[in-house]
Amino acid sequence: MRFNKRKTIILSGRDVRDIVQHYGIHEVMDTLITRMSVAFETFDPESTIIPARSGFSYTSPEAGLVEWMPLHGKGGKVMIKVVGYHPNNPDKYNLPTILSTLSAYDTATGHLLGLMDGVLLTALRTGAASAIASVLLADPDSKVLGLIGCGAQSVTQLHALSRRFAFETVLIYDVDKDATSSFKDRCSALELDLEIIPSAIAEMVNSVDILCTATSVDVGKGPLFSDLDTKPSLHINAVGADFPGKVELPLKLLEDSFVCPDFREQAVMEGECQQLAPAKIGPGLAEVVQHRAAYTPIQKQLSVFDSTGWALEDQVVMELFLAYARGLGLGQEVEIEFMPEDAKNPYHFIDVLSAVSDKGI
Repeated sequence: MRFNKRKTIILSGRDVRDIVQHYGIHEVMDTLITRMSVAFETFDPESTIIPARSGFSYTSPEAGLVEWMPLHGKGGKVMIKVVGYHPNNPDKYNLPTILSTLSAYDTATGHLLGLMDGVLLTALRTGAASAIASVLLADPDSKVLGLIGCGAQSVTQLHALSRRFAFETVLIYDVDKDATSSFKDRCSALELDLEIIPSAIAEMVNSVDILCTATSVDVGKGPLFSDLDTKPSLHINAVGADFPGKVELPLKLLEDSFVCPDFREQAVMEGECQQLAPAKIGPGLAEVVQHRAAYTPIQKQLSVFDSTGWALEDQVVMELFLAYARGLGLGQEVEIEFMPEDAKNPYHFIDVLSAVSDKGI
């Protein structure tokens, strides 16, 4: 995408919504999954630098955190996602648990090229990553999906996975009974022909083919379950662990599973991998995508995708929506940064003669 060297293109939440409405949710999700698969397939750590995210966590005025997730494509742009996680948002402020923005910078000048909403885009890319991991690691004939946690993430998890698997039944559980009871209505836009059934966690873990965990379990309060039998080929997309001490899965299950992190350096600090010895952690998702044939046997074994969120995924979804915006003529160009006519004079805008005259000198 070509950018004005002085202006920043801004895509608001409304612009993002209009893009999804125009192209349709299935077209957007399918395209995102395809583009993300290509990005994993072609990922080269020598040309794309992605450090682990960093940020601040706090307990006042509300428990939460703000983190930043950078990516530098050498010879290209710098992308930074800033994300806030505040589990009290839905109940206290009627806001999503996860709020975020995505920004891109010109590495020739440092100019802010683009800024966009990251709330919907985070949910979309997280679902897409789970779909990619599940296609590689789960039983291809999976028919029963389980969802522990029925918040916003669960909707896009179901959406993305349903684009790749012919599910017949979805079992759901949430400690919030309202979230459970409203889940089917919130998924109506997906137009899925399947049963959505509330379930106890034990029943779910025992019977599903693929399980997604996307909860706001507190630090030190996990795991969500323990000592439960599963199908021998159960695949789990563990989405909720995103903070030191916050885990959803029991250690024994992890130790018995093939564990694939999205981003190992981050997962060992914040994901399910923080529970594991290094030798117990498998290859990252990009490696599995790049050598998929070698990992086909895992589809008949226990497997876990440790999804902590990777800036490469954010870059893919940002570039996709910038392309959509260009095609539809959406977005607003704003000159956010101060651009003096004389780059060496920060006060160029002050008319010295007028100022002298006004003072009667």
